[in-house]
Amino acid sequence: MDRMTQHAHSHPHTPHDWSAMADELEAEAQIFLPYVAGALEAIDADRPGRRPGVILDVGAGPGVFTAELARRHPAARVVAVDGAPELLERARERGAGAGVETLRVDLPGGLADLPEADLILAAQTVHHLGDQAAAVAALAGRLRPGGVLAVAEGGLPTRFLPRDLGFGRPGLQDRLDALLSEGFAAMRAQEGGTDGVREDWPGMLRAAGLTDVRARTFLVDRPAPLDDGARAAVARTLGRYLRLGDRLAEVDAETLRRLVDPDDPASIRRRGDAFVLAARTVFTGVAREV
Repeated sequence: MDRMTQHAHSHPHTPHDWSAMADELEAEAQIFLPYVAGALEAIDADRPGRRPGVILDVGAGPGVFTAELARRHPAARVVAVDGAPELLERARERGAGAGVETLRVDLPGGLADLPEADLILAAQTVHHLGDQAAAVAALAGRLRPGGVLAVAEGGLPTRFLPRDLGFGRPGLQDRLDALLSEGFAAMRAQEGGTDGVREDWPGMLRAAGLTDVRARTFLVDRPAPLDDGARAAVARTLGRYLRLGDRLAEVDAETLRRLVDPDDPASIRRRGDAFVLAARTVFTGVAREV
């Protein structure tokens, strides 16, 4: 599954030109921001009157989610953690007015060196860290007593377009999902510590010593017609599928090229039927009180 459509944060150990991708990542993160906002609201509701003093956004990328953390908790020390300096610079610029700090850390090796925190968000990051259980345990180990670890992983495939676009072959996104699933499996196979791994996220949180473990799924529902900014963001996201290269059937590659070409009448930027519909799951656990 690559970074396309599923991931808004940066992925360690992936040889990307982050400077070139920063605009795309920001656009994608803006599309999916509602699920993070919903998760943070739910975490706050679970803990009435208790506000975090230190917050880490691990795998922060260009800092869209970090900025939301700072907006919700203006009195907290909020730190964007990532391995890509180019993306951290974006996070620094985005969060400058809110006092967001940045910390460059190579993942997963640097997890043990993170500052202690009351809230740690790791959105679509842990599955790139090879031994996921060890990564969850390392993150849990940086929590202060009573602190919360929120791991966003999984959910449902995103939909942007109707099944039949009026050109090309119907069912484009179903075929793209299959290709992304194959790519995701290949990526995981290249990471160390992935053999025989059971992706039981609640089980990993409990094994890390966390309590009150919960799984909640949040909807991203931006119905048609999208505004110009949202359509432009979807166009950027769809354009990244073209990097699948010869894995794409030519008819699907041509469909994508038309969808992302701003001068084509069929462009996503001109379509009134484009939408965003996704579901993202966030797993949370709480560090035991001393």
